[in-house]
Amino acid sequence: MPPLFASAIQLEISAVFLAQFVLFGLFISLLKPLLFDPLLRVFEEREKRTLGAKEEARRMDAKAGELLVRYEGEQAKLRREASVERDRLRAETTKLESKIMAEARAETASIIESGKARIAAEIAQLRQDLQAEKPAMAAQIAGRILDREVAR
Repeated sequence: MPPLFASAIQLEISAVFLAQFVLFGLFISLLKPLLFDPLLRVFEEREKRTLGAKEEARRMDAKAGELLVRYEGEQAKLRREASVERDRLRAETTKLESKIMAEARAETASIIESGKARIAAEIAQLRQDLQAEKPAMAAQIAGRILDREVAR
């Protein structure tokens, strides 16, 4: 004999299940165009925009990488050019400094030589003057020593 409770419960569950199934179908058919379709379109649009934004970010990142490489290349080029210019200016400055120093040495040597020549001329003139006055000075010295006047 089949249990009595089992068939009653099964029939009650079937009626409740059928009622819930019908209500569920009704709610789905009402909510689908009002809620689910717009919500799915919003999700789809968000996904498209997210993918588009990611792709745009990748493109911008690649472009930024290219710009960075180009910037670093230009910077290296400018450094090389500046180094060449700096070396050229240093060489030019060294040449100019050497020229100025050579001119200063030559001028100094010229001044020293003219000074030596002038001093030598003055010494020769003084010796000549002393040679000319030697007899007079000798007579004067002898006169003082002898305490009388001596002829020259």
